[in-house]
Amino acid sequence: MSITMFGIPNCDTIKKAKKWLEAEDIAYDFHDYRKQGVDVAMVSEFCRALGWEQVLNKRGTTYRQLTQEQKDTLNEENAIALLVENPAMIKRPILKVNDQLHIGFKADQYASIFNF
Repeated sequence: MSITMFGIPNCDTIKKAKKWLEAEDIAYDFHDYRKQGVDVAMVSEFCRALGWEQVLNKRGTTYRQLTQEQKDTLNEENAIALLVENPAMIKRPILKVNDQLHIGFKADQYASIFNF
């Protein structure tokens, strides 16, 4: 089984998700957006699988700092460009299990992903 978690290590939700996986003794790789970067292909894959509105984190400070015009004119194409430029705006964590993508973290969600 191939498992990769995508995110930023100091994010509280990432920390909870990592703690859950480690408690269940599930091995995974961690892709740090800041160290390993993101590209158009990766963000496009996330958006195709999960929907760009789901991938875009509207709760973070980076999103709130956008101009009203940027928020009003968001569509998939310019959202992908913004997310590549500002990986902190990608909702976290994104978990790739084999070829299946999952977004966010809730213990019961992860339990069902891993059939607990």
